[in-house]
Amino acid sequence: MWGNPGKKKVLVINGSPKQNKSSTMVITNAFIEGLKMSSDIDLEIINVQSLRIKPCIDCLSCWGRTEGECIIKDDDVAMVKEKILGADIIIESFPLFFFSMPGILKLLTDRLLSMMLTYRGHKPPEDGTSFHGLRYYDPNKRFIIISSCAYTEVDKVYDAVKAQFDYIVGKDGYYGIYVPQVKTLVELNSESKTNRFLEKFIQAGKQFMEEGSLDSETLKSLSKPPFSERAYKIFLDQFWQEEKK
Repeated sequence: MWGNPGKKKVLVINGSPKQNKSSTMVITNAFIEGLKMSSDIDLEIINVQSLRIKPCIDCLSCWGRTEGECIIKDDDVAMVKEKILGADIIIESFPLFFFSMPGILKLLTDRLLSMMLTYRGHKPPEDGTSFHGLRYYDPNKRFIIISSCAYTEVDKVYDAVKAQFDYIVGKDGYYGIYVPQVKTLVELNSESKTNRFLEKFIQAGKQFMEEGSLDSETLKSLSKPPFSERAYKIFLDQFWQEEKK
């Protein structure tokens, strides 16, 4: 087993405004099911929508006067930061909103600037590492992005999301699982088709817990859409017709 011995602490940060009704959490829960198949885990799920989060005020105190600490203390961000630091596996689960993460999750992300090293005028690194560097780097910690979108495929539409996480934690600092057509799959309410689709996420979770990583072929497989392009267009036409009634 990779990393530190003992039960792994898994923190899921659910960035969907729909919280427990999130379609993305359907695939995230399947991945978690796979984690549990290989090892007992200590699981906690945080719904960002339910937290008290004040916006960053760009004071940069966390890089200067109070280096490593945000001066805003009367909300839930410090609690989230401590849970991130204490977790072995952090999973950010969110739907794609207008080619980015939902606003509530971006609000939290901005407030976690204290977890990055102070910017001292250096140029962007050319080796794919974190732009600023991680203040609390731990080689045993794993970070996973699980996101779904309503597009036919994930090519291009996730470029902005990938760039942001590449800059923050580095290209090799996380595993990105991007999945198209999930909302339609969930709302179709076909148990057999959904279960077949989710099985690969269960197996990916099992693999991740055993190896501490996901290979490129597995990530590519997880991004395959559940429907053909033709079938998906028919579903969407039906959906928008219903929406106009």
